[in-house]
Amino acid sequence: MVNELRALMRDATDRPPHDPGDLRAVLGAGRRRVRVRRAVTAGATALAVGAIGLGADAWVSPSPADLAAAGVPRAEGPVVRLGDARPAVEGQDYREVTSVTNEDLDSDNGHYVDGVTDDGLVLFRDGPRSDQLYPRYALMDPATGAKDWLPGTRGLGQSQVVAVELGVQRLVLVGPDEQSGDGSSMSLVARVYDRASGAWRTVRWPGLPAADGPWGSRVGPDGRLYVRVPATRGEVPEGGWPQGPDGEAEDADAQGDTFELWSASLADPSDVRDEGLRVGLFGFTDDALVWSDSSNGDAGQLHVRDLATGEETSFDPRLGARCNLLGLDVAGDRIAMSQYCGTYTGGVRDDRVQVVTTDGEPVVTVQDSGVDGGDLVGGGDYLTVVAYTRATGGTYLYDIAAGTLEQLSDSPSSWNVGQGPTPGDQFLWSEGAGTLSGLFGRSGATAHLSEVLR
Repeated sequence: MVNELRALMRDATDRPPHDPGDLRAVLGAGRRRVRVRRAVTAGATALAVGAIGLGADAWVSPSPADLAAAGVPRAEGPVVRLGDARPAVEGQDYREVTSVTNEDLDSDNGHYVDGVTDDGLVLFRDGPRSDQLYPRYALMDPATGAKDWLPGTRGLGQSQVVAVELGVQRLVLVGPDEQSGDGSSMSLVARVYDRASGAWRTVRWPGLPAADGPWGSRVGPDGRLYVRVPATRGEVPEGGWPQGPDGEAEDADAQGDTFELWSASLADPSDVRDEGLRVGLFGFTDDALVWSDSSNGDAGQLHVRDLATGEETSFDPRLGARCNLLGLDVAGDRIAMSQYCGTYTGGVRDDRVQVVTTDGEPVVTVQDSGVDGGDLVGGGDYLTVVAYTRATGGTYLYDIAAGTLEQLSDSPSSWNVGQGPTPGDQFLWSEGAGTLSGLFGRSGATAHLSEVLR
């Protein structure tokens, strides 16, 4: 298993991460981000080390990218560039709820924020390490830092798990079933924690096909777990991908991947059903299901199904001729899509986070080299993005109603230390910490839990 995971990490990046002596000690951690273009590669790496998103080799750009000079086509509709941002003011634009800092993640595992419960407690994870082979979890009071350690978390195993529901009554974590095969299987298992009794229960579904990992799993408004089961994979063109101006494979306008959408009950392991939909990426609002035709390539159309009436609408999101859809988030009446749309002169990337309404109307596109992310906050009123270039790197918050872009930090983190569901106007983001560590930025990272001040 260890050798297989090391091979996955090397396949996922042209700059392999540090090879620890005992890889078990880093399983399930929010580890280094590695540069990827196809999200299918990111998923494979996340099983081993929790790495998601762009990597820091994009940081080498010493000045803001000139997209026009590089020949990058402008996105349709309203466009915002990172240079348009103003510094965010703490206490005016947002408030810091709490933070967790790791000074040195190069040497060992650390502490992570995996989401916030509906009643405002932080799901705190103490990652596995050489003298602690299994992660520990606690519910932390963000005001005092006091931690209520959850019992029995050794049963969660060592692989990456994803918080899909952090409610007042229960916590639901989903991950690969380590009892299935050699531990690298994508058969999923849910660990459900009853907050009243303090007891865990495990849910396995014999009738659920092997899924595309836990990262795209969602709990729908009906309380069922929805997962993607691989259907078709985009093929590499004959002769391989052409080489881009940055010397890497140029896979813009790739053929996308598709999946069958399945759902499963979190109460009855025998209650599993094929939803009869072919999807790329998908998400839920309170009253709608949203999905694309495919992902990791040409998105095709977007579809919106009213959960009450079953009525469906479809539209062309107008992503651009060369854009690969890599991520999707939905909230309220808005859809956010992260995209890679090609590399141009001087290694300038056309990266975008595009927001449209569920009716297909354009809202805004944050377009720049190295832009990633695209999480909707506050019911869809705000958008967070991350950038990974030396000149414009950091985390940004876009106020959709005001049309303003605010920069929260100029130190992007190459470590994924804060992610997961958050209630209301709260959001998680990461910032570099510790000492400088070569091209990969800093040796550690801080997970911030912040709240938008309206």
